[in-house]
Amino acid sequence: MSENDLRKLYLDYIEAINAREFHRMAEFAHETLFFNGEPVSRDDYVATMQGHMDAVADFVWRLDDLVVEGNRVAARLTDTGTPVKEWLGLTPSGKSVTFTEYAFYHFRDGRFEQMWYLLDAQAIGRQLA
Repeated sequence: MSENDLRKLYLDYIEAINAREFHRMAEFAHETLFFNGEPVSRDDYVATMQGHMDAVADFVWRLDDLVVEGNRVAARLTDTGTPVKEWLGLTPSGKSVTFTEYAFYHFRDGRFEQMWYLLDAQAIGRQLA
């Protein structure tokens, strides 16, 4: 897969998760993948994403930077939303949050098989206080 194809695939992935089109995840992720180093099924990954959407119904990922090199993707995203349920161990306060997320992927055969992500939970907690 060319770097341009991989870039388009990642942009399609972000569009799909923002549209809550989780039924499309087989287009983007392998059946078994490593999520922050832990093996999980694609169904478990989707359940985790749906859990985020349940807790933060207006959650949006905005892509700020994207680097594609070979079969690897690095992304810096700005995430926004208003938690309506406990999320990441934090109690909702009615306030919206905006924070940076870093995500790194390894793709094989046109779908990601490894994903690592990091977000600033302390920044989220400060905004909800």
